[in-house]
Amino acid sequence: MSKIRLAIAGYGNVGRGVEYAISQNEDMELVAIFTRRDPNTIKTAFAGVKVNKIEEAEKHIHAIDVMMLCGGSATDLMEQAPYFASLYNCIDSFDNHAKIPEYFKMVDEAARKSKKISIISTGWDPGLFSLMRVLGMACLPKGCDYTFWGRGVSQGHSDAIRRIKGVKFAAQYTIPIESAVAAVRSCSNPTLSPRQKHLRDCFVVAEANADLDYIEQTIKTMPNYFSDYDTFVHFISEEQFNAGHQQMPHGGFVFRTGTTGKEEHQQRIEFSLQLDSNPEFTANVMVAYARAAHRLSLEGETGARTVFDIPMGMLVATDMEELRAKSL
Repeated sequence: MSKIRLAIAGYGNVGRGVEYAISQNEDMELVAIFTRRDPNTIKTAFAGVKVNKIEEAEKHIHAIDVMMLCGGSATDLMEQAPYFASLYNCIDSFDNHAKIPEYFKMVDEAARKSKKISIISTGWDPGLFSLMRVLGMACLPKGCDYTFWGRGVSQGHSDAIRRIKGVKFAAQYTIPIESAVAAVRSCSNPTLSPRQKHLRDCFVVAEANADLDYIEQTIKTMPNYFSDYDTFVHFISEEQFNAGHQQMPHGGFVFRTGTTGKEEHQQRIEFSLQLDSNPEFTANVMVAYARAAHRLSLEGETGARTVFDIPMGMLVATDMEELRAKSL
């Protein structure tokens, strides 16, 4: 059986993670990487992968089954996703929760016109955590759900800081407030604002002569990212950043607490992730959904999809008979 031919658009942390993830799936192969940088400056994880300028993407339509969009959510994907959806079946990890409805409509329109499939917002949140929230709601209709992230580096939030004028490097840590986690685990169903659940710790290397007050205020007032949280901004040297902020761990919890029967029985669903590498895990989830996108495309499906629309059996190379025998 021929392999699913994948390509990567954007060769940053997630893009490199996708390259490694493809190597672990025997039914897939990486055929190209597209980048805004000079292709001659890119050193790929594996030898023999063709690196192209992103402007050349239209020339390779017949050689690629699924395009993996690995740009940032703050600006890249809002521009790139409709363009690539007009050419290819696509996968992305768009993670600006507040803008997902708008983003979905935009991608859906482009994908339907091109008769392609795009699965948006894959990864772990949005993505796997989204599925757990819906599963919890279905199983405990009388209850409350809660999501906590961290402690870990948020790729999307870090990228949003890096887009601010005067910022050279940045890492943003999302930190759950332990008292809030404990209150949820007690099944007391507390009402918690975003500020009561998390705080955000930002470590920033500024450009020479940058306006530090401007950078700090822009971070703290950024809607959808920082304005609803207690946010702390630390300006550090490049040496300190390289020594202490190069790793990208993350994780978190999804809870659903509620009652059953005559409402006297407390129930709690808890799903958690602990990740050494946020971008590599995100990439692995994206690659699983690439398999589903390819299968849907072969069936003639078009338009945008989310993780809610994809049967789990489509994510794995194993056939349904084997899944029923070994995993059900």
